[in-house]
Amino acid sequence: MERALLMPRLFFQHFTTTSFLIERGDAEIAAFLVGFLSQTEPDTAYVHFVGVDPTLRGQGVGRALYRAFFALARSHGRRYVHCITSVENNASQVFHTRLGFTASGAKPDYDGPGLDRVAFTIDLSRGPEAADEG
Repeated sequence: MERALLMPRLFFQHFTTTSFLIERGDAEIAAFLVGFLSQTEPDTAYVHFVGVDPTLRGQGVGRALYRAFFALARSHGRRYVHCITSVENNASQVFHTRLGFTASGAKPDYDGPGLDRVAFTIDLSRGPEAADEG
């Protein structure tokens, strides 16, 4: 399935001020981060979905998107950023750990029966260097 089908425009319509999009010259999406500020936890922000074109991976694009989101979260008084990934996605787990996130153990059935996830949290109060570790 094409990644664009997994990223409905409604995310960019309703989370415009807390999401980031990188396009190529031909208006094709090269990378994105969709995040939001929690309405129920005033010290928390959440990264819902991130994607980087495979040809751009390893070039700091994902890290730059997260840094931008961390800065935005801090500017709104948020201390924590949370996100999840699948248990099988080792590359994502390594990436988030290098950014300074702390991983939980596997959370069985987190997104439904058989959909186990690993949850990540980063404490932004550790200072600006928190997003630069790894």
